[in-house]
Amino acid sequence: MRRVVIAVLAAVGAIWITTTALLAGEPPPKSESAASETVTSGSLVIIGGSERFDHREYWDNIVELAGGPGSRIAVFPTANGDPVRNGGLVISALNKAGADAFLVPVAWRKVPTSPQEAVSDPELVAEVRASTGIFLIGGEQDRIVKALFTPEGGHTPMLDAIWDVYRKGGVIAGTSAGAAVMSRVMYRDADSVLETMLRGVRFGKEIDKGLGFIDGDWFVDQHCLVRGRFARTLVAMHDQGFKYGIGVDENSAVIVKNGKDVRVIGYKGALVMDLSRAVHDPDAKGFNLKNVRLTYLDRGDRFDLKTLDVTPSDEKLEDEKIDPKSPDFRPELKRPLFCNDILGNTTVVDLMGKLMESIHGEAIGLAFDGAAARKQSVDGFEFKFTRDDESVAWYTEAFGGDDYTVLNIRVDIRPIRIAGPLYDPD
Repeated sequence: MRRVVIAVLAAVGAIWITTTALLAGEPPPKSESAASETVTSGSLVIIGGSERFDHREYWDNIVELAGGPGSRIAVFPTANGDPVRNGGLVISALNKAGADAFLVPVAWRKVPTSPQEAVSDPELVAEVRASTGIFLIGGEQDRIVKALFTPEGGHTPMLDAIWDVYRKGGVIAGTSAGAAVMSRVMYRDADSVLETMLRGVRFGKEIDKGLGFIDGDWFVDQHCLVRGRFARTLVAMHDQGFKYGIGVDENSAVIVKNGKDVRVIGYKGALVMDLSRAVHDPDAKGFNLKNVRLTYLDRGDRFDLKTLDVTPSDEKLEDEKIDPKSPDFRPELKRPLFCNDILGNTTVVDLMGKLMESIHGEAIGLAFDGAAARKQSVDGFEFKFTRDDESVAWYTEAFGGDDYTVLNIRVDIRPIRIAGPLYDPD
C-alpha cells in the first residue's frame, strides 16, 4: 500500500512540476529549435472546431495528404476528457476515407499509462514516427503541451517523432485545441473575449507555448468567427509581437502546404489579421490599435502566407467583383452601418461584407457587457471599419447563400465608456 501511495504522489508531483515549468516559462523565441522551422515538406490541416464527421472534405483531404488509401494516421486524444471514445470517432471518420488510423494513448484520463510514460515508450514512439499523418483532437490545448514537452520545456521523444512525420512530408491535422497548438504561442486558458480585451494577457496564464508547426510570424486561433475570438487574437498578437494571425471558424479549415500555400475548405472560412502596419498608443488607457488590416477568406479561396496574395475561388472569379474604385461600382446599401455587438456570431465578417456593398465607407461596431450595462456604466471598445483604396471583394451565390471574399478592411480599435443604465425597464 505504501508503494502505491508513493507512486501516486510521484505522478502528481510530475504533473505539478510540468505545469509549474510551463507557467514560469518565457515566450518562445522565433529562433527556438524545431518549433521555428518554416521550411518543411509536410502539410497542415487546421480545423477551427465543431467539424462534421459526415463532411467528407476534411477527412478525404487529410488522408490524401497522408499518402492516400492505407496511410497510417496517428490520432492523439490528448486534449480530450473522453479520449478513447472521441478518439475512436475521429479514427472511424479517417478510416471511412481510406486511412489505417490508430489511437495513440497519450492522455490524462481513461488510458492505462500516464502521459509521461507514453511519450517515452520506444515502441509507441516508433509507431508514430513510422506513420504519415498526425491528428490532434479537441479539448484543452494545455493538456497537449504538458504531455509533449518535458518539464524543462524541451521536446519529448514523442514530439520529436511528430516533427519527423512533418519533415518527411506527412500531414499534421488538428481541430479546436489541436488547431490552437499549431503556432509557437497559443491561447491556454483565457476568460471571455471582452474580459481578455479589458485585462490583457500574460504568458504562462492566458497564453503559453505552442508546438509551432506554422510559420513563426503567424498566430493561430480557432472557433474564431462564431465566438468573436478575432478580437482576443489581436490582443495576443500585439502582446507577443506577431505580425500576422489567422482565425479559423467552426466547421471550416485551412490547409497549409509548403509552409505557405493556404487553401480554405469547409462550411465557412478564416479571418486573416495583419498588424504589420498597426499603430498602438501606449499612453491611451486600455487596449487600442490603429490600422489593423482584416481579410476574410471563404471556402475555396487560396492564400500565400509569405506574400499575403489572395486568389478567390473559381465560383467568385466567375461571378461578381466588388471594387469601390471602379466606375461601375453600384452600392446597394444606403443606411449607415452600426452594430452594438461586434463580438457576436460571425458579426465581424457580415459587417465586412456589408461595408463593401455600402454607399458609406465606414462602419462602427461596439463591444461591451450588455447585461451589466442594463444597470450601470461599463467599459467597452469601439471598432471602426474603413473601406479604403486597398479594399476589394468578390461575391457569389454558387453555394446557395451569400458568400464573400473581402480583402484589406482597415480597423481602428479604441476603449470607450458606455453610459448606463441603457434603459429603464419601468
